[in-house]
Amino acid sequence: MNKGSICLIEFLSFKGHEQKGLRPAIILSQEVANLVIVIPLTTKLEAKEYNYSIEINPSEKNKLKKTSIAMVFQLRAVDKRKIKNKTGEIEKEILDKINLNIKEMLNLK
Repeated sequence: MNKGSICLIEFLSFKGHEQKGLRPAIILSQEVANLVIVIPLTTKLEAKEYNYSIEINPSEKNKLKKTSIAMVFQLRAVDKRKIKNKTGEIEKEILDKINLNIKEMLNLK
């Protein structure tokens, strides 16, 4: 898996507004200590109202079935064993937007 791969990942969360269950996510990092940094996706379009979210339309490259929202604000590290399989690849212009969102969100210069 490379940066920009879209994979199905099993998110385990039982509280609050965190995403849970088997869902697509965008891989952002190489594996470090058996962990990979990812951004979960949702098809609930209301999520685009949050800061640091990006709408992604289905394409032949990303293989998403529905318009989805990349929830950059839910950036997280997951154990690589929770990654089930690769389903597609994010377009470069979307990955560029994600990188800008992360930089702004984390106040990086």
